[in-house]
Amino acid sequence: MASAAEVLKELKGLGSQQAAKTYRRHGAEEDVFGVSYADLGKLKKRLRTDHALARELWASGNHDARVLATMVADPAQATDDELDGWLRDIHAYVLTGAVADVAAQHPKARARAERWIGSDGEWIERAGWQVLARLALEGDGNGNGSVRAVSDEYLEALLPEIERRIHGAKNYVREAMNGTVIAIGSRSKTMRTEETAAAMRIGKVRVDHGDTGCKTPDAAQYIEKTWARRAACKK
Repeated sequence: MASAAEVLKELKGLGSQQAAKTYRRHGAEEDVFGVSYADLGKLKKRLRTDHALARELWASGNHDARVLATMVADPAQATDDELDGWLRDIHAYVLTGAVADVAAQHPKARARAERWIGSDGEWIERAGWQVLARLALEGDGNGNGSVRAVSDEYLEALLPEIERRIHGAKNYVREAMNGTVIAIGSRSKTMRTEETAAAMRIGKVRVDHGDTGCKTPDAAQYIEKTWARRAACKK
């Protein structure tokens, strides 16, 4: 088993100044090596699941190490207090998605998401919506498919809240809510109709992406493109 010190040394050697500059432009305020996601993926494959290592990597405060921590973390061992603490540590929006990936793989994923979207913290609330987006793509629409699966009815009930709150939400929360609309609309034919209509009522969602070149997709158009791609693949 590799130690955190050994992994951090390897991460430092894999980093690049250009990538570090890019990560900082995307909000990373921690110590940053600038390791590519391709290299992080290779490390994940080699290290496999190691929650003790994940905890040490996160505690290092290094951005790249924290991304890797979420990759090798064991969702079954990640406690509510631990994930809450990770989210409180976050300065870069990209890390919320990484933590959401861990949280979404736990049987308590929905409860965590519901608690997080009720938070006043931008990154915590963003992570909550990102977990719901991931859950929306699981199961068969009837709540079946995994212990985390949610039903179409549950997701449909979120629509009024999203429509009511999205334009007044914090910047990166708006982006995550828009992503949740897209995920739900991409889930089933029933939800495609519901979410496309909701997306059209919501209209343009404006998000300040800073100096990144990122753009916020139009949810209605994105949902329709997703279904068009699926139809083309079946031909």
